[in-house]
Amino acid sequence: MSRARPHLAWAGGLAVAGVAWYSADSLRHRREEGHGYELAGQVSVSDPAFMRAAEALTAAPIALGNRVELLVNGDAIFPRYLETITGAQRSLNITTYAYWKGQIATDVAEALIERAGAGVEVNLLIDALGGAKMDRSLLGTMEDAGVTVHRFRPLKPYAVRRLENRTHRKLLIADGRVGMTGGVGIAEEWTGDAQDPDHWRDTHVRVEGPVVRGLQGAFAENWIEATGRVLGGEDYLPDVEPFADGVPMQVTRSSAGVGDTNAEALTYLAIAAADRSLDLTSAYFVPRPAFLKALVDAAGRGVRLRILVPGSHIDKGIVRTAGRSVYDDLLEAGAQIYEYGPTMLHAKTLTVDGAWACVGSVNFDNRSFQLHDEASLSVQDERFAGALTEQFERDIADSERITPEAWAERGVRRRAGEAVSRLARREL
Repeated sequence: MSRARPHLAWAGGLAVAGVAWYSADSLRHRREEGHGYELAGQVSVSDPAFMRAAEALTAAPIALGNRVELLVNGDAIFPRYLETITGAQRSLNITTYAYWKGQIATDVAEALIERAGAGVEVNLLIDALGGAKMDRSLLGTMEDAGVTVHRFRPLKPYAVRRLENRTHRKLLIADGRVGMTGGVGIAEEWTGDAQDPDHWRDTHVRVEGPVVRGLQGAFAENWIEATGRVLGGEDYLPDVEPFADGVPMQVTRSSAGVGDTNAEALTYLAIAAADRSLDLTSAYFVPRPAFLKALVDAAGRGVRLRILVPGSHIDKGIVRTAGRSVYDDLLEAGAQIYEYGPTMLHAKTLTVDGAWACVGSVNFDNRSFQLHDEASLSVQDERFAGALTEQFERDIADSERITPEAWAERGVRRRAGEAVSRLARREL
């Protein structure tokens, strides 16, 4: 009997570990049963009270007096990206999920190498899974030149359960004073002007002002995990004065964990507060029941709900099929659904009532809401929201609108595919 006890102890330990693993995962997805959210009280996205509510829910501090520049597609984004790098005098921090191949990958590397040679502290963090397609020789060249490069959560046998927990953030911070974020990765796909299927449609922003500290914090959070280094001091966190003509902003950081994430809380709050209009652009749109209900409820109370998603050029076909499984509910509620035609639509934006807008790395799917580390920039400003609305109008002009009549005529085979793919929603 005594010999059997160690085996029983091992078996018991494994059983306890298995239950703990399952329980943690179940708690993290506790709303998968269909339970939704409910907003207590009324708040308008144009009112300071909305940002205070967002701050209370997500711990994202309100930063006043900031400037923002909207950048659409690689031809506009990458010149400013490279300018921001070459303008750095003391520090450069970059986080990216995708650092792949192409001339832009070389251009960014050369710009970082030049700054490192000029004495700038250059830190580059690449997600280990997202950056798997990167040219390894380019990585070595940067490291040899003094760029500090780390991979976020390298794939290891003992960390299989964290395989899906990546950093999906796209951040560039120069001197703690200028920052960029949005949906763009560093690869040939994001160059150009969405002129053909080989060049993707995406949105990025460049900001100045106290809000940059929030972007720096989003970088520092992943950096400390990858390296153990805590970033501080004037090189990284200078005292940044607000601009007199600046506007309120927030940076919301979100990470996987038990319960509802910051990305979910902010997204629900924005949808629930919508009074007149809601324009949602998402590269990957697979809403779980709570968020489908929130969208349907918004349309039901008279909000003009417009949703823009990729068409046939999407790079992950199963995501499109799973997302289409909720079109019936949305169309019945009165939502307008558009599928972008020219190329892969990779942007992630949300504009509410022409007064508040959000741009970042967050898609409208479980992967962004529950599995990934994400970051988004919220702006309370009619001018910026108006610019995003104008871009949305240009995008839907290049899209196919899904009408209830045409959607009702789709075949049995497509309906079956939607139903089956929807079962995988948690992992999409």
